[in-house]
Amino acid sequence: MSIPNHVAIILDGNGRWAKAKGMPRNYGHVQGAKNVEVICEEAYKMGINYLTVYAFSTENWSRPDDEVDQLMKLLRNYMKTCQKTAAKNNMCVRVIGDKTRLADDIQEAIAALEEASKDNTGLHFQVAINYGSRDEIVRAVNHITEDISKGLIKGPVTAQLLDEYLDTKGIPEPDLLIRTSGEQRLSNFLLWQLAYSEFYFTDVHWPDFSKEELEKACEAYAKRDRRFGNHS
Repeated sequence: MSIPNHVAIILDGNGRWAKAKGMPRNYGHVQGAKNVEVICEEAYKMGINYLTVYAFSTENWSRPDDEVDQLMKLLRNYMKTCQKTAAKNNMCVRVIGDKTRLADDIQEAIAALEEASKDNTGLHFQVAINYGSRDEIVRAVNHITEDISKGLIKGPVTAQLLDEYLDTKGIPEPDLLIRTSGEQRLSNFLLWQLAYSEFYFTDVHWPDFSKEELEKACEAYAKRDRRFGNHS
């Protein structure tokens, strides 16, 4: 079976999963975070080299304050857990998104995690936090124009140049996008990078997304007739 080199996942359905069980939304987020660790291990065992997950979007700040506060608390705990997991599993972790809006201690935890895991040679794991693809592209364009005005680089702006200024610099584009919980939209996730990716949508909520569900997604990917640009 052809295994995708890079899988991106929109982690959807934590709140609905919790509600169906008569539990608060935060319970779903906690279980969803635990499942990320499981899927990281299973993905690498399957031969997936890059895994990118959509954890917190730029739009998520509009959620109720108490839910955002709980998500930030969960993020703090996850950064500590992830550093141990990265060391245990030889995992290289990178956070994409605009980190400047996050609290100072979270930014420090992210920097420590990235520094500690940067030389690991196992799974390359990207976590999108305070990430929005439109925001990413706007930030990249602003940085490019600033560097051009300073004489650091020369125009014109090309696709290759823009790639160098995106949060995902140096990371191959996803071969497969998975979205859980039945929704079929990108929700401002990796709009530039997903130009030629295959999409897979499942009704399974993220906390229930298992090794077997990942295998189903990869099996569906393997059956696709991959085409790029003018090549058919």
